[in-house]
Amino acid sequence: MALSLAPSNLSETARGILYKVISAMIFTAMLTLVKLVGERVPVGQTLFSRNFFGAIPVLIVIAYNGSLRSALKTDKRLSHIARAMAGMVAMGLWFSALQRLSFPEATAIVYAAPLMMVALAAIVLGERVRMYRWTAVAVGMAGVLVILTPQIRTGFDVTSDAKSLGALMALGCAVFMAIAATTVRQLSKTEDTTTIVIYFLLAGSAVTALTAPTWVMPSPLDAAMLVMIGILGGCGQLVLTQAYHHAEASLIAPFEYTSMIWVVLIGYFVFAEVPSVAVLGGAAIVIASGIFVIFRERQLGLERKERKVGVPLRP
Repeated sequence: MALSLAPSNLSETARGILYKVISAMIFTAMLTLVKLVGERVPVGQTLFSRNFFGAIPVLIVIAYNGSLRSALKTDKRLSHIARAMAGMVAMGLWFSALQRLSFPEATAIVYAAPLMMVALAAIVLGERVRMYRWTAVAVGMAGVLVILTPQIRTGFDVTSDAKSLGALMALGCAVFMAIAATTVRQLSKTEDTTTIVIYFLLAGSAVTALTAPTWVMPSPLDAAMLVMIGILGGCGQLVLTQAYHHAEASLIAPFEYTSMIWVVLIGYFVFAEVPSVAVLGGAAIVIASGIFVIFRERQLGLERKERKVGVPLRP
C-alpha cells in the first residue's frame, strides 16, 4: 500500500517511527468520535460504520496500486474470519468500555494487550517464554490492578456499577486484542498485509451488519461522525501498515504508547476528565512493562537471527 506522508530526507527507521506516531494520533481521534457518538448510537452500528466506511480508503489505495485482485486471493478464509471475529469482539468491548470509563482509564487497561500476548504466544504458538518476560507480565498486570483500585474498593460489582463493568470490558478487549494479534502473527507467515487488512474490514462489515435491527436513525451530526469514524480507522490502518513497511515492528511498537499523551489531553479538554493518581500510576507501570516485553522480544529475535547467520546484527 503506497503512501507518503514523511519528508524524503528521513531515514527508513525515522519514517517508520513517524508513521507509527501519526497512526496513533489518527486512532485516538477515531476513538474520540466513538466516545462522543456512543451516547446516542448503538455499539453495533458504530462497529459497522468503522468497518464499512473504513474499507473505502483502503480499497481506493489497493485499487490504485493495482493489487486488489491479488489482495483478495487466499486459501485461508476461515483464518481471516476468525481473526475478524476476535477483532470485532475486541473493538466492541473497547467501544462499550469508553462509555463507562474515562478516556485515559479505558486506554490504560487496554494497554495490557501486549502483556497478554506473551501468555498466548506461549500457550497457542508454543513459544518459549522465560522469566524476564513472565516477570514483566506480572508487573504489568499489577499495574492494571492499580488502575482498578477504585473498583476493587467498592467490590467490583459489574451488575450495579457501570465503571466496574467498563473495566471488565476493557480487560476483555485486551484479551481479544491479544487473540487477534496471535492470529495475525500466524497469518502473516503466508498472507500479504493487504490481504489481512481487507478481509478484516470485509468480514467485519458483514458480521456487524447483523446488528442492524438495533440501529437508530442518527442525526446529521452523528451520521457525519459515524462516517468519519470509519474513514479515520481506514486511514489509520493505512498509515500503520506503512510504518511497519519502513521499520521493524519491535522497534516502532513502543511508540503506540504516545497515544496516552493525546488521550489525557482530549479527556481533559473534550470530556472534562481528570485522570486519578491510580490511573496515571498504573498506566505508567503497564506501559513500562509493555515496552520491556517489546524490547525483550526484539532482543530475542536478533539473537535468533545471529545464531542463524553467524554474525551479530545489533546496531
